Amino acid sequence: MTDLAQLQSKALAAISAATSMATLEELRVAQLGKKGVFTELLKTLGSLPPEERKAQGQILNVAKQAISDAIEARAEILKIAEINERLGKEWVDVTLPPRPMYKGTLHPVSYVIDEITALFAEMGFAVAVGPEIEDDEHNFTALNFPENHPARQMHDTFFLKGTGNAKTLLRTHTSPVQIRTMQENKPPLRFIAPGKTFRCDSDMTHTPMFHQVEGFVIDKGIHMGHLKGCIETFLRQFFEVDDVPIRFRPSFFPFTEPSAEVDIGCSRTGGELKIGAGKDWLEVLGCGMVHPNVLRNCNVDPNEWQGFAFGMGVERLAMLKYGIPDLRTFFESDMRWLKHYGFSALGGAL
Repeated sequence: MTDLAQLQSKALAAISAATSMATLEELRVAQLGKKGVFTELLKTLGSLPPEERKAQGQILNVAKQAISDAIEARAEILKIAEINERLGKEWVDVTLPPRPMYKGTLHPVSYVIDEITALFAEMGFAVAVGPEIEDDEHNFTALNFPENHPARQMHDTFFLKGTGNAKTLLRTHTSPVQIRTMQENKPPLRFIAPGKTFRCDSDMTHTPMFHQVEGFVIDKGIHMGHLKGCIETFLRQFFEVDDVPIRFRPSFFPFTEPSAEVDIGCSRTGGELKIGAGKDWLEVLGCGMVHPNVLRNCNVDPNEWQGFAFGMGVERLAMLKYGIPDLRTFFESDMRWLKHYGFSALGGAL
């Protein structure tokens, strides 16, 4: 069999001399990969007599472990060196006065929440808030979610370690505020609930933390026509397009019945998205009549009181209105992005 001591010494010397993570990875593959030197040597053990096979196997495994340990140790050194090199290049002198180009600006999320709040305030809506760390009862059960609903699974929701038998979680929507408001106040009610929400999702159009605005009305004689009028008024004022086409598509949500998705008309001619008359549609929010079970869970008699509710993503509306292409950039803290998409403290684009 090949001289193991010589192979091990040569491999350890190469690992010690590696100056980058890429080189170190090449050495790992060459020595310990599927077709690496030591992997191939282990394959030859089958041809040896039993006693010799056992002895050589132990020696090979010791050598292989020594090389693996050396690679891990060298990787730690190289990682620290890379961090120190980066820190040496990417430093900021915090004692310098701020440059005029970095004037304070309003983040698009803050600005759009203010826009939404102002528009609904004109329609008589007050603002309600609730905790971001919720319990299972307010986030799911009171909202008529069945026990086996996908949203109640670990892959969709950030569950926290609770006390006793109570499940706690980062709220997945602002709808629990609806429950708390109905439990603490007697109808009639007319509220919106803006705030942060959290879900296990991350891509170009989803982030683990995002913002929603929930709205609901509870009163006597409320019907789908009231919901439609409220949504149409808001969307036309928000997008500043009086004749924007709006359609309601049947959908399903556990907490509303009937339920609908709301789309607005748009055009994508020439690769440019334009809100208004066109051949295409964009989904902007979900809505429906408050489910009788939700009213009962809040000690509200559904035979006397009815209501409607709606929910919308703040970032999505901001992207559509102000032409922001990627949701993830909202949370990257890039001053250049904020300078481009931010708003002055007195309102309006910069």
